[in-house]
Amino acid sequence: MSSAVLTRSAPVVKPLALACAVSLSFIAAGAFAQDQASPMVVITGSRFPTDAGQAPIGATVITAADIRRAGINDVDQAIRKVGGVYGRQSLDGSPDFALDLRGFGSNSAQNMVIMVDGVRLNENELASTILATIPIDSVERIEINRGGSSVLFGEGATGGVIQIFTRRAGQAGTHGSMFAEAGQFNQRDARGSLTHRVGNVSLDAAVQKQQTDNYRANNDFTQTSFSGGAQVAYDGGRAGLRLESARQDARFPGSLSLEQFQANPRRTTSPNDFGSLDRDRIGAFAEYRVGGFELATELSHVKRDVKATYVSDFGTTRIAYASRQTQFSPRLRQLSEIGGMPNELVAGVDWTRWQRKTDSEFSRANAHQDAKALYLRDELRFNKERDGRVALGVRRELFDKDYADPLAFDPAPERGTQGLNAWEVEGSYGVLPQLNLFAKAGQSFRVANVDENSYRASSGLLAPQTSHDIELGARLGDAGRQLTARVFRHNLRNEIFFDPTQNGGWGANTNLDPTRREGFELDGQAALAGNLRASAHLQHVKARFTEGPNAGREMVLVPKNVVTARLAWLPGDGQTADVGAQWVDSQRYGSDFTNGCDARIPSYTTFDARYARTFGAWEFALSGLNLADRRYFSNAFGCKAGIYPSDGRQFKVSMRHDF
Repeated sequence: MSSAVLTRSAPVVKPLALACAVSLSFIAAGAFAQDQASPMVVITGSRFPTDAGQAPIGATVITAADIRRAGINDVDQAIRKVGGVYGRQSLDGSPDFALDLRGFGSNSAQNMVIMVDGVRLNENELASTILATIPIDSVERIEINRGGSSVLFGEGATGGVIQIFTRRAGQAGTHGSMFAEAGQFNQRDARGSLTHRVGNVSLDAAVQKQQTDNYRANNDFTQTSFSGGAQVAYDGGRAGLRLESARQDARFPGSLSLEQFQANPRRTTSPNDFGSLDRDRIGAFAEYRVGGFELATELSHVKRDVKATYVSDFGTTRIAYASRQTQFSPRLRQLSEIGGMPNELVAGVDWTRWQRKTDSEFSRANAHQDAKALYLRDELRFNKERDGRVALGVRRELFDKDYADPLAFDPAPERGTQGLNAWEVEGSYGVLPQLNLFAKAGQSFRVANVDENSYRASSGLLAPQTSHDIELGARLGDAGRQLTARVFRHNLRNEIFFDPTQNGGWGANTNLDPTRREGFELDGQAALAGNLRASAHLQHVKARFTEGPNAGREMVLVPKNVVTARLAWLPGDGQTADVGAQWVDSQRYGSDFTNGCDARIPSYTTFDARYARTFGAWEFALSGLNLADRRYFSNAFGCKAGIYPSDGRQFKVSMRHDF
């Protein structure tokens, strides 16, 4: 493929953007239509369950019904396709794309917090959070909160928070489902789920086996996963246990140059590289209500073992990581009234202990980190008819770091303590019956992880990264047709990033000169005539240096615009159809800090669709990904080099049986 062909996605911008604009305009035009009943969706904006009327302003909620209608097979795909979050192709062939809230590029995983059932999945390392190990049939809902959220969720929440919730108590009796799917690239997916409830006790289990050769050579991927839980309800609350286990085996195809990509994007440059991941998590939770007080806690332990083998002209390199993370998060909520106005006060403690041992020819590192946090947040609701709200929150967190590697150039142990503060002020008010205005300001933070500190440009620990965040927005409409608009700005100091110009051109992790993320977002959804339901998300973000020798230059691997749109047909006669499109703007190559590369990663548009038909308890479906068979890439770490191609067109057939 020639470079001229690579730039042909540009003309697609106008028609796709116009289609999105028309869709959003239609939603806004009908926003003052007759009110429709709001669905009762349980949300957790304050880390406690509440009803949809108290949801965080601007939050995106993805239900199990949304996931099934779109034919989603994994959590990462649900967040991208239904939630409109941008994601970059994985490097190892797993379903886990690198998710990016608010344009943080290759460090997006370190600027976003992901929680499962109130437990933080992020660990003290550069690896992205693994979502593919969560069986999709165990998911009850997903909540996406964009923007600084460090008060409640701690370090790394500048871009936002994604919360995943597995099933609570289901219907009485025994229920379940079986699912099987097959597709191109030798793709197979089989899964089953079962729930049982008798009285106040409920049990659930889900198992899944995924296997595919993937689009590229030497990119086979296999995964088995299990999730099971037991819980009991009692007067004033509930308690339970959950176990998750996953095993992954993958082969690594390596990166390509632009010339190699144009000639054959399916080739491999590392035919002998492979690896594995084993992950187990056990957790316990309890909730109890007494009077105006609610108590809740989670205790979780995660065991994660990663192994990889790399073969080159210089020999064979083997590396193994064994990490363990324990978390304890007790918290308290008081619901009361102040002058006749509802008030919610939340206080809590987050304690995390993480450790990792490395075993390789070049490292025997032993790393530890303890994090202790105390947070407090108060929200007062006034003028119920106008949904007036004002909230204040603060957090203090201490990090104790220990690192020692007998094979390092300096084997002396390294220790350090860092303390950070976060705060937020937010409010909202309904100026009209279906028009709500909201605003948020605060400070969020993150600290360098063990991988960043072990290969850094400074002599001491990298300085903590802080961000001053501000957001203004409006929500127009009701549950039937709704449009949400947000403008935001994140001013960052000491952003932690890999700078390829450091260390004589070999690169190193460092604290950057001041940077900024600013832009706007639009979210729209509407129930249309003809049993149609439309949704769209638009993100426009400018990511730039604001001071220093790179002032005014763009950050790397950040598309300025991302548009995601979906249209669902729900006639209610056993048929469903779902069509989606995403356009991603061009972006800087990963090494292009000086903005001197004479090329950019080209923009691209992808389409997917699914048609399903039910016959009683059976469902049969046909789905397709990248329907236009677009040749593109979203990950490239050098100037016209270091390219990881995205998948080509794929068709799949599936069947499902519910009982």
